[in-house]
Amino acid sequence: MIHTDSDDGEGNIKYTISGEGAGSIFIIDELTGDIHATERLDREEKAFYTLRAQARDRLSNDPLEPESEFVIKVQDINDSEPKFLEGPYIGSVAELSPIGTSVMKVTASDADDPTYGSSARVVYSVLDGEKFFTVDKNKGIIMTAVADLDRETQDRYELVVKATDMAGQMGGLSGSTTVTIVITDVNDNPPRFPQKMYQFSVSEGAAVGTPVGRVIATDADMGENTDMSYLITDGGELFKVTTDMETQEAVVSIKKPLDFENKRTHNVVVEAVNKHVDPRFVDLGSFRDQTIVLVSVSDTDEPPIFYPADGTIMEVQEDAKVGALVGIVTARDPDVKNKPVRFSIDRTTDQEMIFHIDPDSGAITLGKILDRETAGWHNITVKAVEADNHTMASQTSVSIRILDVNDNPPELATPYEASICEDAKPGQLIHTISVVDRDEPQSGHRFYFNLAPEASSNRYFSLLDLKDNTAGIRTQRSGFNRHEQNVYFLPILVVDSGPPSLSSTGTLTIRVCGCDTDGAIQSCNATAYVMSAALSPGALIALLVCMLILIVLVLLILTLKRHRKGQRMTEDEEDMRDNVIKYNDEGGGEQDTQAYDMSALRNLYDFPEAKSCDSGPDIRSLPQWIQAKRVGGSGAEAAAAAATDFSLFKGYIRKKVEQADADLSVPPYDSFQTYAFEGTSSPALSLSSIHTLSTTSEQDFSYLSEWGPRFRQLAGYYAPGNPEEERS
Repeated sequence: MIHTDSDDGEGNIKYTISGEGAGSIFIIDELTGDIHATERLDREEKAFYTLRAQARDRLSNDPLEPESEFVIKVQDINDSEPKFLEGPYIGSVAELSPIGTSVMKVTASDADDPTYGSSARVVYSVLDGEKFFTVDKNKGIIMTAVADLDRETQDRYELVVKATDMAGQMGGLSGSTTVTIVITDVNDNPPRFPQKMYQFSVSEGAAVGTPVGRVIATDADMGENTDMSYLITDGGELFKVTTDMETQEAVVSIKKPLDFENKRTHNVVVEAVNKHVDPRFVDLGSFRDQTIVLVSVSDTDEPPIFYPADGTIMEVQEDAKVGALVGIVTARDPDVKNKPVRFSIDRTTDQEMIFHIDPDSGAITLGKILDRETAGWHNITVKAVEADNHTMASQTSVSIRILDVNDNPPELATPYEASICEDAKPGQLIHTISVVDRDEPQSGHRFYFNLAPEASSNRYFSLLDLKDNTAGIRTQRSGFNRHEQNVYFLPILVVDSGPPSLSSTGTLTIRVCGCDTDGAIQSCNATAYVMSAALSPGALIALLVCMLILIVLVLLILTLKRHRKGQRMTEDEEDMRDNVIKYNDEGGGEQDTQAYDMSALRNLYDFPEAKSCDSGPDIRSLPQWIQAKRVGGSGAEAAAAAATDFSLFKGYIRKKVEQADADLSVPPYDSFQTYAFEGTSSPALSLSSIHTLSTTSEQDFSYLSEWGPRFRQLAGYYAPGNPEEERS
């Protein structure tokens, strides 16, 4: 209710409200100012309402006072029950946990006002499952109520937890939820074999590593608590056990070859042990179990077995005779006692057939003479097969060592030469000799040295045995002259210790050489020179300078040659004079005077007078054969003119040479000119040889007939023919 002091009760004032819920949830009496709620209020939905009140004049509707604000608070009542908003719940606890072990916490919420009364005060309790679990009534923590929770008996529990408000008093509201508690596993159970004995059978011929059988131990636990390992506590000499990680089975397999004849049954004790033992439960008992695996070995036909099985080593003297016994190999059939066995040698290991074997007894004998120095060991393979079943075969290696006998004499080791200076002193050690012997006596070598009997009268050198299988050569005189004698031959007798003692004679060549003051050898008999292994720095520099000078000289010579050649080529290139003039173009005929200067050709026989007075008489007249032609001479006169024609040309050429030699103004070049002009008023129209046959010629070509068959065709064209033959 709202009221103003200015209200005198006559109804002149009108009350109005505005704000949250005004006109809908809350209404006001305009005359009295009483506020009423039109519906049921829920504090959990809205706990406060803020409104504004106004007093106005009823007639003018003018406000009489300023607007005032007021709050309507909804008073709480216990109308909401507790609720488990996160349910249902699932928790877990390990088995065998002690009493009071916390499992999980549950929480219920109440929508009522926690500040007003006990409407929102909640307490917890267990409705179902209180025998095994309890709950803290104020905190909602669930705990174990017993200590013997066993996962193997029951692995989960369903609880009903109730929450009640009003602190659990009468009239309080309540709510409940379901809680599932899973019991987790601990390693509280040992492995157990379902059987105390297992039986398996395996063939004695089974290979090493062959599985014999599988056994498995069970464990009531789960997860890694069931992981176990297996081991053999008895009978592990021939068998081994491994664990199959996927199936957790124990796999018993063969560790060493089995022998039916030796032992037919084997008792193998297999033990299973947990890998992850919880020390809290050790007092519960041993976390391991055992079982017996009985393995029966079945018999199979086996090949013969050699004794010893890993091979045999035999020895034989180097000088043993053919057929001598080397040794005996032994093999027997493991299945049947005294069953016959046959022996043979694998010839791929004895291709030279040095050894033979008796097929019945296994006795190995020599087939050839031995030589330890060629091969000190022989490795052969011997095969053994059953007499009635050759498929049952085995083999073994036999190593035969050849024992040495003294059958090789000692020999001087290389080199067989020594050198001595001309100024050697008496007693000077000039050489140490050693010996090689192909034999290898077990007690070691011992050699003795002496001069050969033919050197007993030697007055130049002596031999000293150094007692270490070497000997020294010493001089017995001073001063040697290599020009008198430059080589000495010293025969030496070497004897070994045997038995039997063998000897040989070797010749040591001693050369007399010229030496420097330090005793370094310079030359031996003017043919052998020993140069210093290293040159001095001065000598090396001189040698390099000489080589450099030679290289420079060669380069200068090559440069000069190339320079001269270049000058010659320049002169030749500058001379553009034509040395050969050829007039081989017929042109427009003799009347064509535009293309060439024909004056030189027209004055072919007009020789100018030489500048030198001693060049000879002038030649101004035409050749005789031309004059004879113009006067129309007879055939005999033409022949005579042709005969003198060659002498005329010779004289002409000689004359021209003399003129060229005498003319100092003309360069000394040879000139070759071809004069193909036939002469003035020539009846010939062409220079072609085709028309020569029908043209009168002053030259006699009869000699072509005498040149043989090759010129017969040419002679037919130029040589005069027989008139009778032509008519025919």
